[in-house]
Amino acid sequence: MTQPLPKWIMRRYAILWEKFRDKEFNYEKAVSFLKENQERVSVMLSDLKKYGWLKVNLDPRDSRKRIYKLKPLEKAVKEMAK
Repeated sequence: MTQPLPKWIMRRYAILWEKFRDKEFNYEKAVSFLKENQERVSVMLSDLKKYGWLKVNLDPRDSRKRIYKLKPLEKAVKEMAK
């Protein structure tokens, strides 16, 4: 179930959506593109997952790493309306 995002996370979601849309990305790409410190990006990705806006899978080549995929805004809004 998707929940509304705090404003600071929504801004970063929008930046990531502009870059990746429905493509998968990893932590390093998120840090590089957001140009923020690693701790803040970690918290933001964790919160995106917690609020239901981010799907997280294990990297098939290295199970210590994660692969991320953003939920489309339209789908998230529809889920919040239910």
